[in-house]
Amino acid sequence: MENLYAELESKMRKCVEAFQKELISIRTGRANTSVLDAVKVIYYGNPMPINQVASVSVIEAKTLDIKPWDKGAILDIEKAIMAANLGLSIVNTGDSLKVKFPDLNEETRKDMVKKVKKMSEESKVELRNIRRDFNDKAKEREKKKEISEDVLKAAEAKIQKSTDKHIEEIDKIVKDKEKDLLTI
Repeated sequence: MENLYAELESKMRKCVEAFQKELISIRTGRANTSVLDAVKVIYYGNPMPINQVASVSVIEAKTLDIKPWDKGAILDIEKAIMAANLGLSIVNTGDSLKVKFPDLNEETRKDMVKKVKKMSEESKVELRNIRRDFNDKAKEREKKKEISEDVLKAAEAKIQKSTDKHIEEIDKIVKDKEKDLLTI
């Protein structure tokens, strides 16, 4: 049963990590280099992450500085950021890009909180599906007489405990992101 628990923990951890990665795309009013992680620049015919063609740094609370290693890529980077439709304003200085994060109005903040909560619910559903799958695996073992009914009950309790722990973790992440979004 230990390998079953290890597999369960691994799948649930991956689900929480995927949720955290997905949240990166939700920008707050502060500059954060991870907002650009999903943006790909066509560089010599290949789509590449911005951080592989330029240095990206936070220079002010609401401004990123992008300095391409090859000055010829500056327009391609600018186009890629604009195409990503992140609601950011870009100033091309000739040798770098200044990416400004506009202030979020209250309505936008509330919409983003709703989006975060919707994403969290989807992740929780995924966790519950993982729980169901592992409960089914445990029941199958009991059916095949590989484990006793008592071991099955203990396994179901342990699976539920793991599910609860990961759902709590998602709730904490949501609470932190909500605080981030609603703090001016």
